[in-house]
Amino acid sequence: MSDIEEAIQEQEEGEGARNEHPPSPNKPALDPLDAGGDDDASELEGDLDELVAIAAQRDEYLALAQRTQADFENYRKRVAKESAVAAERGVAKLAKELLPALDNLDRALEAAAAEDPLLEGVRLVRAELSAALARVGVESFDPKGEQFDPVHHEAMAQQPVEGAASGTVAEVYQPGYRLNGTVIRPARVVVAA
Repeated sequence: MSDIEEAIQEQEEGEGARNEHPPSPNKPALDPLDAGGDDDASELEGDLDELVAIAAQRDEYLALAQRTQADFENYRKRVAKESAVAAERGVAKLAKELLPALDNLDRALEAAAAEDPLLEGVRLVRAELSAALARVGVESFDPKGEQFDPVHHEAMAQQPVEGAASGTVAEVYQPGYRLNGTVIRPARVVVAA
C-alpha cells in the first residue's frame, strides 16, 4: 500500500470515528474542514476590520476635538488680551480729553484769591477728577530735577539755571501723565542749559 493510499484510509477512519459521536447541539462543530468555519473566520475578520476602522475613526475624532479645544482656548485668551488692550486704549483716550480740564482747574486754583468762596468747590472738583483718573490707572508725574528724557518730557525752553546740571529738568510748566507706566502726555518742561 502506498503512502497516499494509507493517508486516505486514515482519513476515512477518522471521519468514521467523528461521525460516531456527533457534536452536541450546544457545542459548535470544531472541525476545521466544516464549511461553516470558513464563514465564521471571515465574519470574525470582517468584525475585526470594522473594529479597527471604528478605533481609527475614534482616534481621528478625538484628535479633532483636542485641536478644536486648543484652538478655542487660544481664541479665548486672544480675545481677553485684545479686550484688555481696547479697554486701556479707551481709558487713555478719555484721560487725554479730561487732562486739559484738570489743567484748567489747577490754573483756577492758582489764580483764585484766598478768600474766594468758590475756591473750596473748585478744589473738591479737582480732587474728585484726579481721584477718578487714579482709579483707572492714570497717574501724574513731576520730573523736576530729573535728567531730560524726550520720551517722558517735552522741552518748552532751554535756559541756564543756577545750581542745576546741564540737561536736567529745571522747571515744570505742565505735569505729565502715565497710564499703567505708558506716557499718555509728556510733561512740558524747561531744560537747564
